[in-house]
Amino acid sequence: MKSNSDGMLRKDGVSLLVPFAMITCCFAMWGFANDVTNPMVKSYSTIFQMSVVEGSLVQVAFYLGYFVMAFPAAMFIQRYSFKAGVLMGLGLYAVGALAFIPAKATGIYYSFLLAYFVMTCGLSFLETSCNPYIYCMGSEETATRRLNLAQSFNPIGAVTGTIVAWLFVQNQLDPTDSPTRAQLLASDPARFEAIKDHDLSILIQPYVYIGFVVLALLLAIRLTRMPKASDGGSNKRLGTALKELARVKNYREGVIAQFFYIGAQVTCWTYIMHYGHELFCEHGELSETAANALSFRYYIGALILFTVGRFVCTWFLRFVKPGQLLAVLAVLAMLCLVGVMLFADLKGMYCLVAVSGCMSLMFPTIYGIALRGLGENVKFGGAGLIMSILGGSVLPPIQAAIMDTHTTFAGLSAVHASFVVPMVCFAVVACYGFRTR
Repeated sequence: MKSNSDGMLRKDGVSLLVPFAMITCCFAMWGFANDVTNPMVKSYSTIFQMSVVEGSLVQVAFYLGYFVMAFPAAMFIQRYSFKAGVLMGLGLYAVGALAFIPAKATGIYYSFLLAYFVMTCGLSFLETSCNPYIYCMGSEETATRRLNLAQSFNPIGAVTGTIVAWLFVQNQLDPTDSPTRAQLLASDPARFEAIKDHDLSILIQPYVYIGFVVLALLLAIRLTRMPKASDGGSNKRLGTALKELARVKNYREGVIAQFFYIGAQVTCWTYIMHYGHELFCEHGELSETAANALSFRYYIGALILFTVGRFVCTWFLRFVKPGQLLAVLAVLAMLCLVGVMLFADLKGMYCLVAVSGCMSLMFPTIYGIALRGLGENVKFGGAGLIMSILGGSVLPPIQAAIMDTHTTFAGLSAVHASFVVPMVCFAVVACYGFRTR
């Protein structure tokens, strides 16, 4: 039975501010990992001289780890505790991040994909543990608002990751453009390998440093007394829980909506660089390096808007039902994407940046709505929602394949037309918002 003293950050009359703050740090940590990686996709394509689809394998490996590890993580925390799940997640995160050192030594693209996979197995543990942990740190009535508050620190980590990727990676890479690298690969392999080795040495640095930061956070949480009472689990088997969850319509549709939302987020953020390259380099007068730098500024602007939007939307949830706000923002995102496809100048880029403001509310709100009323199945329910992050692995290659056609669709370039993929995703999210408003 819920205590009358439960509230935003209280459970059974006990303040959970310190545990909330510690776990919220993890939200920033995986935000950093996600958004230091998104800009790297184009860098890998340039460094290894690959197609857009081959470069998108970074996102496939990254988000595949979420899918593979979500239910094992749920079973782990079901048997032990949320805190144990957090510690395991941080441990795998650190191992994956530090694995970039041997990956660079091999110089093989697939070694980097393996490092990403291990790292995101850790992120899957973290998200499977931290989201329901925050959800349980107070009354169920304030759960969605509390989750939005914790998630508000995720884009802070994301902005930090993006700035690091810009200042300490992109600006330090060799300025040799893709056509020249392609020529070197054929005519002067030794010079090509020297440039590649230099760039990979720069590229791995943020992962190595964050690996040590994560180890420090692991130690801090290990030494902090965390509330066991918030675990509130049972010894229910996975199969039983899944059968019960499958009968909950609100939850089933929430998993589908989360799959498409993550796909939309990853495609909009990953391919803003390709959109900018076409706008500023192919159709503009900037060099490839200058176009990438300018695109990066717009990408950072998108993340800042996303961050501000998260706090603003958390405030709005005090007055507006979550489903209603979710539906409105999804429709606005679709309208912005119409502009992204139709405009062939800066207005299209502004529309793409604006999409991030619309996305700010979506992940934690879908998560909070879908978990309503799940009771003791909340851990496995949370794991299913984390598995749906697979959308970030499935949908980007589809958009990349459209880009690689290098043709026109109804007068639209392949890059512009490809943004129909996130538009379809937001249509699914809008339907879920309307159905749960």
